[in-house]
Amino acid sequence: MSNTPVVLITGAAHRIGATTAKLLHQNGMNIVLHYRGSRQQAQAVQKELNDKRENSVILIQADLHITNGLSALIEESIKAWGRLDVLINNASSFYPTKIGKATEEQWDDLIGSNLKAPFFLSQAAAPHLKKTNGCIINIVDIHAERPLKTFPIYSMAKAGLVMMTKSLAGELGPEIRVNAVAPGAILWPENLDEVAKQRIVSRTFLKRQGEPNDISKTILYLIKDADYVTGQIIAVDGGRSLNS
Repeated sequence: MSNTPVVLITGAAHRIGATTAKLLHQNGMNIVLHYRGSRQQAQAVQKELNDKRENSVILIQADLHITNGLSALIEESIKAWGRLDVLINNASSFYPTKIGKATEEQWDDLIGSNLKAPFFLSQAAAPHLKKTNGCIINIVDIHAERPLKTFPIYSMAKAGLVMMTKSLAGELGPEIRVNAVAPGAILWPENLDEVAKQRIVSRTFLKRQGEPNDISKTILYLIKDADYVTGQIIAVDGGRSLNS
């Protein structure tokens, strides 16, 4: 078994997941990079990082909605280096579900990707994380506390993920730490106009948009330097969630 820490990141082919993979790799960790459909982007990240350190990144394709396949995803992650130190539940669906028009399919998709899959992945990973005194990090959302208008199912799913973080901290301690990061204005949703963007930025105390690396650096802290931190939700939002 390798002594190098191994991190599984779901939905890591692009955006915050890919940025996190690059920073953790830079800090000496091996990466299991999960993707669902973004094969080319995942391969590009893998090549970039393996060119820097040979055989340090593997790819696993999986549909996280297939619950009975999640244990296999964890087992496949273990095969590469014989250990698992960190699970980062990053994969997420995000789109509006207006009341009166929301469908059961949308419910299953949003609850499935944002809450159900993280729970069953965490359950499958727990025996392996206990062996390494590892940790679980969930990517939640500041709208788990204050719902986002026209996004009720998404907001509910992320609120559930917040409670899952706190619940699993109690269930899996003392061997495993479980924490979450709640991004604010980091990456804009598609079809958001400039006026809306400026309105959001104006509500932050820091009066600027954050960067994906702000999330990645918080994740790195939770992995490397937060030995006495568990069950916590860290908002990385420039103070926006405090400004009503």
